[in-house]
Amino acid sequence: MNKGKVFLVGAGPGDPKLLTVYGMECLQQSDVIAYDRLVNPKLLEFAKSGAELIFCGKLPGKHALIQEQINQLLVDKASEGKIVTRLKGGDPCVFGRAGEEAQVLSEHGIEFEIVPGVTAGIAAPAYAGIPVTHRDHASSFAIVTGHGRAEKQQDHINWKALAQGIDTIAFYMSVGNLKYICNQLIENGKNPDTPAAIIEWGTLEKQRTVTGYLRNIDMLSEQENIQHPAIFLVSETVQLREKIKWFEEKIQQETVKQPN
Repeated sequence: MNKGKVFLVGAGPGDPKLLTVYGMECLQQSDVIAYDRLVNPKLLEFAKSGAELIFCGKLPGKHALIQEQINQLLVDKASEGKIVTRLKGGDPCVFGRAGEEAQVLSEHGIEFEIVPGVTAGIAAPAYAGIPVTHRDHASSFAIVTGHGRAEKQQDHINWKALAQGIDTIAFYMSVGNLKYICNQLIENGKNPDTPAAIIEWGTLEKQRTVTGYLRNIDMLSEQENIQHPAIFLVSETVQLREKIKWFEEKIQQETVKQPN
């Protein structure tokens, strides 16, 4: 039997229209779609009739399928000669573990492609009216995992380089660790008055954005009960939001137009 093929596809940050055309084509031809928790369910409507849909979602601290099982699932289904799409939120290579899955597929001689997607660290701020770079405010941008805790020996971040060398920093998976992140940045030289924002459910109609400063954003986020998924952004560009927060205005206009 000929081996199948696996597409490691980025689903984008939430808004189903941000799926790439190639990503949509992968879904339409697949026999199996293995999808994550943050994938918009509307994207599964692109699946062909009879396609097998497998939930591989992970909640913080809870895993529907652990990574080793997901790797084996991709190998097994492709070995049956099937076309498989592994559908991941955002971009598959930005904290999406596509590199690990691609390695396993390569080791088993299974053909694969990596299909990039729009990542939340850029898209969520854009929908909140916050560009991650700007000629007058930010010429460098970093994407950082935000859940590592020092007491668990999980913090491998070079905080000094981050605090002193990067203009815009986007932290993923950071909601439960905000106070620690802010303290580390301040202790390593970041101005406490640097504007900051946290964006919950970015690019979706239920998106919420809380803005403040590095010194108080953790308190403001807690007051507003911001939950995962959210992007935490530290940048002077946050101050541009008041002038260019286009998405909330669009939602308000659409709400007004709707009949009672």
